[in-house]
Amino acid sequence: MTSFIEFINNTPWFFAVAIPAVFLIGLSKGGLGGGLAGIGTPMIALIIPPVMAAAIILPVLLVGDAVGVYNYRKHVKWSVFAMIIPAATIGIIVGALTVSYVSDDFVRVVLGLISINFSIIQFLKDYFKHPAQSENYIRGYFWGIVTGITSFISHSGGPPYQAYALGLKLDKVLFAGTTAVTFATINAIKLAPYFALGQFNTDNLWISASLVPVAIIGALSGIWLVKRISQALFYNFTYAVMIIVGFKLLWDGRGVFLSLF
Repeated sequence: MTSFIEFINNTPWFFAVAIPAVFLIGLSKGGLGGGLAGIGTPMIALIIPPVMAAAIILPVLLVGDAVGVYNYRKHVKWSVFAMIIPAATIGIIVGALTVSYVSDDFVRVVLGLISINFSIIQFLKDYFKHPAQSENYIRGYFWGIVTGITSFISHSGGPPYQAYALGLKLDKVLFAGTTAVTFATINAIKLAPYFALGQFNTDNLWISASLVPVAIIGALSGIWLVKRISQALFYNFTYAVMIIVGFKLLWDGRGVFLSLF
C-alpha cells in the first residue's frame, strides 16, 4: 500500500483530471445536471484503477450531498423519495452481491443506452408538449432497483433515476431537492457494503479529503446556477448532459462490442 505522498508522486496527472471531475460532481450535487456525477468516476478511472476511483469518490459524493441536502431540505417530493429508496436499497444489495461477476463494460453500455434513448425521447415529448407522467410504482421500483445497482457498481445511478424522475416534470428546485436527498440517502446506504468489501483505507480517504473543497465549490456553484436559469433551460441542459454522459459510457464500455468480433 503506497502512502498519500507516494501516490501523488507516482500519479502526477491525478489532480489535473480529478479536480475538474470532482467539480462536475459538485455541480450535480448542487442540482445542475444530475448526470454530471456519472462522469466523475469514469474520468478518474482513466488514470487509476476503477475500484480505487470509486472508493475515492464516495466520500466526496457524501460531502457534496450534505451541501445539496442543506440547501434543498425544504424542497423535496417525498412521495418520489419514498418510492425510490426501498427499491434502490434492494439494488445496492444486488450490486454488492454481483459486483465481482458483472462486467463493468456491460454496465456502462446499458447505462449509456438508457441515457441517450431516454433523453432524446423526453426532449421530443417536451417539444411536442406531451403532458408530464404521473407517479407510477411499477416504473418507480424498476428504475429504483436499477439506480441502486448501477450506483453501487460505478456511482452512475443518475441516468436510471432520471429516466423516472425527469418524466414527472417537477419544478426545477423541487427536482433538484428530491435528487439531492435521494442520492444522499443512497450514498449513505452504500457505506456499509463498501466497508464490508474492503474498499476504504487511510490512503484513499486522504486523497478523498484533498478533493472535498473542490466538491463544495462545485456544489455551491450548482446551487447558484439552478436559481438563475429558466425551467426550460434547466431541463434541456439536463437532457444534454445525459446524452454526453451516455456517449461517454458507451465509449468506456466499447470492450463489450469489441469482444463480439
